[in-house]
Amino acid sequence: MYKIKDDWGEFLVRLARRAIEEYVRNGRTIKPPEDTPPKLWEKMGVFVTINRRHAPPQMALRGCIGFPLPIYPLVEATIKAAIYAAVDDPRFPPVRESELNDLVIEVSVLTPPEPIEGPPEERPKNIKVGRDGLIVEKGIYSGLLLPQVPIEWGWDEEEFLAQTCWKAGLPPDCWLDEDTKVYRFTAEIFEEEKPGGPVRRKPLV
Repeated sequence: MYKIKDDWGEFLVRLARRAIEEYVRNGRTIKPPEDTPPKLWEKMGVFVTINRRHAPPQMALRGCIGFPLPIYPLVEATIKAAIYAAVDDPRFPPVRESELNDLVIEVSVLTPPEPIEGPPEERPKNIKVGRDGLIVEKGIYSGLLLPQVPIEWGWDEEEFLAQTCWKAGLPPDCWLDEDTKVYRFTAEIFEEEKPGGPVRRKPLV
């Protein structure tokens, strides 16, 4: 059963685009619209992903930032994440106004992370590619990969764990360490079919 209706997903994607465009063009942060559905004022985790349209899938990423935990109302978190993805992702320079018409916006609404219990060697059995996203934590290090990432790259569960460790700045086999915490979550994902175009729910499998 979906928590986020399709029209709410479209609302969030349109909101993310408006937030990005207003900030890139004018340096201003938009406020949540007055017609925001009440459900979207609930606190939920969210990530905003910005992809370049004219690029191979593995080279399309232009920015991705979000909030794994439900610490902000979803509508506010979406605005913040959209702006951060556009101008504060340390992997990329800030988005320029000339790029806006070539960018596709994607919004992922997350469930709260839950720890994967049991022996570390059994962790691959307790996750499912095409359903779960992962968070790996060890000491001061932390890394997150969204559920769509292993699908796009063709990873199995072990490779997904290894890549999440790498994202955290840790050795790829750190998921086998008792001191490493691994969490899973799911996401409802909505994306533009083209820049500023129709919005669809993104299936993972």
